[in-house]
Amino acid sequence: MAAKKKSKDRSAVSALLIRQHNEVKAIFKKLEGGRAEPGPLLTELSNKLSAHMAIEQDIYYPAVKSLKTDLVNESYEEHSLAELGLKRLLATDPKHESFKSKVTACKELIEHHVEEEEDDLFPGVDRKMKDEELKAMAKTMKARFDEVVAAGFAAAVPKGSPGKTSADVSKRGVQRKAS
Repeated sequence: MAAKKKSKDRSAVSALLIRQHNEVKAIFKKLEGGRAEPGPLLTELSNKLSAHMAIEQDIYYPAVKSLKTDLVNESYEEHSLAELGLKRLLATDPKHESFKSKVTACKELIEHHVEEEEDDLFPGVDRKMKDEELKAMAKTMKARFDEVVAAGFAAAVPKGSPGKTSADVSKRGVQRKAS
């Protein structure tokens, strides 16, 4: 694993996304600990995670895709899997025997994704993009994150087909714009 970049070396975008990653990790830790009421934690997790994925899919990934195409494409796919895992987790009664397993599986998928972003994607983007661009993007992303959190998980993810995820919708919109 590559050495973590010091916080003073991170761009505003990377710092924002890493802070959100850490918030999600803390929620998973509380869910796994089983000492807190799972309902409010699941609501917080789903709202924050869907908002985080939305700002990456709709703002960050399109802006950086040309710098790290394969990694961004993989990230869209990991978001789809994470969203499906989160939907399954939300549909499971916390008292059901499979609940903890679903929490762990979803957490491990997210942790893998976070590690790739923090070790490979963010440092490369930070080196290649201008600081002014990254600061402006961070401001836009923060505002959009707050909007999506306020609207909630249900508003952030597509209805209908169980195989259709917000990553699929975002990716399709980016492909149309490029045509």
